[in-house]
Amino acid sequence: MRARFALTLRAVRVTGTVVAVGVPALVGGSVRRLRYGPAAGRRHIYHRLVALLMLLGPTFVKAGQVLGTRRDLLPPALCDELSLLQDSVAPLNVAQTAVALAEAYGTEVDDVFASVDPRPVASGSVASVYRARLRSGQDVAVKLRRPGIERTMSEDLALIRGGSAFVARLPVFRGVPVEEVVANMAGAILGQLDFEREADNLRRLRKNLSEVPRVWVPKVYPEACRPRCIVMEFIPDLAVGTADQCSPVTRRRFAASGMAAMYQMLFVDGFVHCDMHPGNLYFTRSAQVVVLDAGFSVQLTDRLRRLFAEFFMNMAIGRGHHAAEIVIRSAARIAEDADLAGFTVRMADLVERSHGQPASEFSLIAFAMEMFDLQRRFGIHAAPELIFPLLSLLVIEGTIRELDPNMDFQEAAKPQLMRGLFGTDGGRPTLG
Repeated sequence: MRARFALTLRAVRVTGTVVAVGVPALVGGSVRRLRYGPAAGRRHIYHRLVALLMLLGPTFVKAGQVLGTRRDLLPPALCDELSLLQDSVAPLNVAQTAVALAEAYGTEVDDVFASVDPRPVASGSVASVYRARLRSGQDVAVKLRRPGIERTMSEDLALIRGGSAFVARLPVFRGVPVEEVVANMAGAILGQLDFEREADNLRRLRKNLSEVPRVWVPKVYPEACRPRCIVMEFIPDLAVGTADQCSPVTRRRFAASGMAAMYQMLFVDGFVHCDMHPGNLYFTRSAQVVVLDAGFSVQLTDRLRRLFAEFFMNMAIGRGHHAAEIVIRSAARIAEDADLAGFTVRMADLVERSHGQPASEFSLIAFAMEMFDLQRRFGIHAAPELIFPLLSLLVIEGTIRELDPNMDFQEAAKPQLMRGLFGTDGGRPTLG
């Protein structure tokens, strides 16, 4: 009964905030539309939507961050606004840290750690990270879940799911898989609360990416981990701006290693870190690429991994019709009125035009945006399992372009494509 009352109270607060922010946003958007045109009206509404999500709290910020990656479904201008969302939750204070440690370890804290610095070195909406020392003398990073965050996010996600069921019935959203998208988004958010799975993800990534030169995934100490806490190797001196202070040669090495890691995940292992934004991707002065925070990761089936690799290979060599056929074969759903012939012609043209571009002018984001637009227009609905890995590739493109503006994304993929398609048994690849 108490839980239902708390959920009702939260619903009232959320609804009040949505009305208080949303109504003026719609009015302001309408005024700007009349005065400056439709694009200006939409920009105003999207901007106010981001402000609304930040007011609603961490669950809604996380939801916006995940939905902002869905460039296959949402307008690019809205995705651009959602990409600006940042966790703005204050770090845990000393008292809250003590509570979180007690929830995670009970009376075992002093048995596991020789010391824990109560000042966090990083903080987000789900957890704060601390520097500590194990009884063995090893310096470690301790990722500690915020007290009460599970209840807060579960209640908010229940409200979001209820809202999506209502929105899905509106005529304007007919044909849009609203509830499916929200279910995938909710799964991605709840996955970031599952620290046991995240610790396992880090171990898998560390093993898989050990084959890629100069890539560092921190070691996990499973004996010190708990369901509410991940204990891993502490990597000192991580800073977002390290690459800016390095030589052009070192920056190109960063770019090569970062892309090799991404392609290894996509084409060879099929286990993909889907949140490779700058907050989870760091560079060291010794020219190593550091990958952190594997809570949002997906495992592709072997079929989807091969289809993804086949598509990229056909794109890289300009075989447009084969690439279009792969998109159709990998679709989760094809509309009853889908124009497959029309899609094939337009998709083939996109691939062939992109293949003819110089490496410095080719943009994965531009390519993907046009492909997503074609899929929407011609009734081809992509498998969600493929969307998040593809969008992770788009997220990392901006970082790589800053490091090496002349990176040839298609040429750089070929070593991992060959491994992913030929396999270890010497078989021939299937290119359509």
